[in-house]
Amino acid sequence: MDSFINILGWIGTVLYLIAYGMVSAKKVEGDSWTYQGLNFIAGAFLIINTLYLRAYPSAGLNIAWVAIAVFTLGQKVWKKNG
Repeated sequence: MDSFINILGWIGTVLYLIAYGMVSAKKVEGDSWTYQGLNFIAGAFLIINTLYLRAYPSAGLNIAWVAIAVFTLGQKVWKKNG
């Protein structure tokens, strides 16, 4: 189980870096589905990892990161349907 949790953590880390790199290189916009989707998945994986490791400050940060992604994507859906 430890190996699986560590793999999730590393995948989450890589996804965060890919998302940040894409925005920094202006390949995607900060409110794009790609960027926010990567942040959502990365955050979810890191929430699992940090809660398992009892790294609660990091878990809190990742929960906030996922909440921002959900809020941003929710706004996009709301504007599209509104």
